[in-house]
Amino acid sequence: MIYATTGTIQGREVEAYLGIVFGDAVLGVNLVKDFFASLRDVVGGRSATYERELGTARDSALAALTEQAQALGADAVIGIDIDYEVLGSNNGMLMVCASGTAVRLRDAGGGPDAAGSWSRPPG
Repeated sequence: MIYATTGTIQGREVEAYLGIVFGDAVLGVNLVKDFFASLRDVVGGRSATYERELGTARDSALAALTEQAQALGADAVIGIDIDYEVLGSNNGMLMVCASGTAVRLRDAGGGPDAAGSWSRPPG
């Protein structure tokens, strides 16, 4: 599967537009994590706890988007947009929504494309 925030894949032509695909994830932040994150807010710096939760939610949303695209027979998702919101009383929940257009690309006649499911880049 190829992923792009742009409407095209360089060097490839779209053969078929298969539809819009979505992936959503809603995660609650528990009281212990919230307490330690609030301490970080007081003393300054980055909150590794919230960054991990945000990454987990984003990964879940993109994995769900990938499942929908694969079910349609797509080999790429273009125009990906990722939105973040906080929900619930006291903003205790994090929602991540990913959307894009599932497409089938015309065979390039070259080597294999990057294949597989969404995974966070190393680092």
